[in-house]
Amino acid sequence: MAMTLRLTKEQDTALALLAHMEGVSKHEAAIRAIESAAARALQQGQAREITASVIDTDMALLRKLCSPRPRGAQE
Repeated sequence: MAMTLRLTKEQDTALALLAHMEGVSKHEAAIRAIESAAARALQQGQAREITASVIDTDMALLRKLCSPRPRGAQE
């Protein structure tokens, strides 16, 4: 699907620099940046789901680990 990407001068400069560093066209650099951002968002979402699952499953243990020990308690 074709689209027009309107960028500020600063954004265009950043895209040109990125393209130059990767040795690709600005078009390809933009595609790679979009794909990279999408992959990071997916990984972050999965990490949040895993963390939430662990917290739900192990809440009692987490509370015990976080609670202060009574004075004189053995380790």
